[in-house]
Amino acid sequence: MFQPEIESMERKELTRLQNQRLKETVERVYHSVPFYRDKLKEAGLHPNTFNGLDELTKLPFTVKKDLRDHYPFGLFAVKQEEVVRLHASSGTKGKPTVVGYTRKDLDHWADVCARAIVAAGGRTGDVFHNAYGYGLFTGGLGMHYGAERLGVTTVPVSGGNRTRQALLIEDFRPRGIAGTPSFILSLGEAMIQAGKDPRATSVEYGIFGAEPWTEEMRQALEEMWDIHALDIYGLSEVIGPGVAIECWQAKDGLHIAEDHFLVEVIHPDTGEPVSDGELGELVFTTLTKEAIPVIRYRTGDLASVSREPCRCGRTHARMSRIKGRIDDMLIIRGVNVFPSEIEPVVLAQAELAPHYQLVVEREGGLDQLTVEVEVTEDYYDHIGRELEAGEQAEMLKKRFAHQLKDLLGLTSQVKLYAPGAIPRSEGKAVRIIDRRKLLNKQS
Repeated sequence: MFQPEIESMERKELTRLQNQRLKETVERVYHSVPFYRDKLKEAGLHPNTFNGLDELTKLPFTVKKDLRDHYPFGLFAVKQEEVVRLHASSGTKGKPTVVGYTRKDLDHWADVCARAIVAAGGRTGDVFHNAYGYGLFTGGLGMHYGAERLGVTTVPVSGGNRTRQALLIEDFRPRGIAGTPSFILSLGEAMIQAGKDPRATSVEYGIFGAEPWTEEMRQALEEMWDIHALDIYGLSEVIGPGVAIECWQAKDGLHIAEDHFLVEVIHPDTGEPVSDGELGELVFTTLTKEAIPVIRYRTGDLASVSREPCRCGRTHARMSRIKGRIDDMLIIRGVNVFPSEIEPVVLAQAELAPHYQLVVEREGGLDQLTVEVEVTEDYYDHIGRELEAGEQAEMLKKRFAHQLKDLLGLTSQVKLYAPGAIPRSEGKAVRIIDRRKLLNKQS
């Protein structure tokens, strides 16, 4: 462990620390952020009488719209001269969400990312290949400073340019690698196409996140690279990467840095808390953030939480892998569909590659789901590269469509593509193409 005295803290002591820090956070936002002061007054709460964890559910929720409505600095709790770093979302759905960091915030961020690298199997002296995107996206710089805090040789390669990345991995011989799982998968494919074997590289562990991925994807990555593939979780509104990480010993839930982030799971519709182990929407309250603290931030991510200690010795709560995002959920003819539900079915087919997209269209008033997926190189050559009318390809489509119907309870179309036909992402994979939205705009 990077900070064993914190990561293995007794639950009673951890709760005491959280309670103290929650009260301090409420006091900070009440006196420094008008938005929160108004919300707390509406709820009948005041820092002088607030009872900490016992009154947690009385605190107001924060949602992404609140950050956009107060763009760019309306939710900041410190003066401008105390902010030493800004990050922001892409703003593809409107105004970007902007977050800031004081020097102490950056110190805490480096600490939790260093913890994450150690949990994944990293150690001082490693070479660490960081393929997360740099810039306003928090992934690259978050992992970068965590790696430097740990004392590893950090390679800030960022995303893209697979040929160059393969060369650097071959020459710099990293033990660790980080990036989105879809990009690292495509990087391995590029190496194989160039006659190189990812399994023969020096890489021993990978830290993958920024998009939901499944156990089946883990198996594919571990088989391709001969590594431990670990899931990391974070979001810029809370801090960035480092909120939670799997340990290489168990790979059984992501350890949440509970001394910095208070976690809840609520029912997405009612907002009421759900029991440990029950799926719901993750909600986080920052406990040490200075520049832009958030109270009960609704992430939109669906997961469950367990508070049982892990066999690795860490005692902080663990969250499950993300099932999906509420805003990524497709409703097709009354059925809820998440891309992460379909991925295991794709990866269970030996003939299919783990590159797919879900295309939703509306035909004659009815929604139609088409799963577009690539076949493997071996299968493509085996069937004589005939995908449109070949008998074997038709049998594969029918079998895959039947399994999808068993899983989803609705009929979907399947379209097979040649290897490399589906666009590769340099960052987060694009899994959903919802043409119904375009139709609505045109109408």
